[in-house]
Amino acid sequence: MVKIGVAGAYGAFGLKHLDALANIDEVEVTAVFGPNRDKVEALAAERGIPAACASFEDFLASDVDAVILSTPTQMHCSQSVQAMEAGKHTFAEIPMADSLADAEEMVA
Repeated sequence: MVKIGVAGAYGAFGLKHLDALANIDEVEVTAVFGPNRDKVEALAAERGIPAACASFEDFLASDVDAVILSTPTQMHCSQSVQAMEAGKHTFAEIPMADSLADAEEMVA
């Protein structure tokens, strides 16, 4: 079982990822992240997700093997680097970054 965390979970793309992940047998969404504590806690309760995180650091410390970043593009670089440094497999929603320098940092 692969444990996945979705950042930006209550946005349009985050919700699409949650819906898709619910249809994959060997995947469990174990954490969601969003800066609005009330929204992210309500989403986690509605979907039966164990961890609702309003800080990215708490999200990365939760029980996840991989993260999906459905956050605003300008956050992808810093969040990707943090996630990979925390040992998480990382998927950033498109566009990957908003500059070539950020994209290069993400794959370095």
